[in-house]
Amino acid sequence: MKVSVKNMVCPRCVESVSDILSGMDFPEARVELGSVELDRKLTESELDLLSDRLQSKGFELIFDRETELVYDVKAALIKYIDHLEHSQTPDKLSVFVSRQTNYNYSYLSKVYSDQTGSTIETHLIEMKIERVKELLGFRKWTLSEIAWKLKYSSVQYLSNQFKKVTGMTVTEFRKPGRAVRKSLDTI
Repeated sequence: MKVSVKNMVCPRCVESVSDILSGMDFPEARVELGSVELDRKLTESELDLLSDRLQSKGFELIFDRETELVYDVKAALIKYIDHLEHSQTPDKLSVFVSRQTNYNYSYLSKVYSDQTGSTIETHLIEMKIERVKELLGFRKWTLSEIAWKLKYSSVQYLSNQFKKVTGMTVTEFRKPGRAVRKSLDTI
């Protein structure tokens, strides 16, 4: 049985959900971003208990297929950012997301925009800017290196996108007290 889990967007989330399942005597459950695969179908009372325990940690079970697809796409986008950073020749967004979800990108795009009122591409931009903020906070890379790392065509393009999304320049963001970040699951 496979169930989707809302707000599960990072390795710590996977660990937290794995701990919940282990505590329910489901140590063999396969947990990955946004989903849990169990070796059997859960009873209604087990589902209720799982739902309660997940909610106590800020997660939520998802049963509506279109809502589930939106969270599958969001989980795929998190993986895509990692893919961008670690691949010399990354896949196009549409190819990557389609492969991760096993759905046609046109269909996903329509469902996503119908459910969220935004596009997959807009969401990716917001997530990339949050990653830029994180990398800037480390003070290890120059803006040029960050642009290259996240496959921006130029530093100027990254700077313009940063200003458009955050309302401030990179220089303003770097000033003490200005570095406000969001967790990826709230985007």
